[in-house]
Amino acid sequence: QAHLVESGGGSVQAGGSLRLSCETTPWIFTNYHMAWFRQVPGKEREGVAAISATDRIKYADRVKGRATISKDYPKTLYLDLDDLKPEDAAMYYCAAGSRGYDSGSQLRESWYQYFGQGTQVTVSA
Repeated sequence: QAHLVESGGGSVQAGGSLRLSCETTPWIFTNYHMAWFRQVPGKEREGVAAISATDRIKYADRVKGRATISKDYPKTLYLDLDDLKPEDAAMYYCAAGSRGYDSGSQLRESWYQYFGQGTQVTVSA
């Protein structure tokens, strides 16, 4: 199991901002594609933002313009979320995968082999 540890979740008011962090190993960070997913009870895990091993970025339409995924070498992945909405409330997971690059798969859960334990984000109206 890959080392992926999320942090930064919490409770914020709608319109606020949050920075989520994912710490991994330098090997994973440098060689794997990485992404952020989120899940609410009763629903499937959905891709939020992804960054490939060569820094190609993709955002889900629901967060485009409000989310920024970034890397802080040697081992920390960030997700900045602005203008948070109640529908952004979820458990957020960091993911890592080593399959060949495919832009159409960057936000697909099945493309990633490893997921962290998650960090909870709550948004109050």
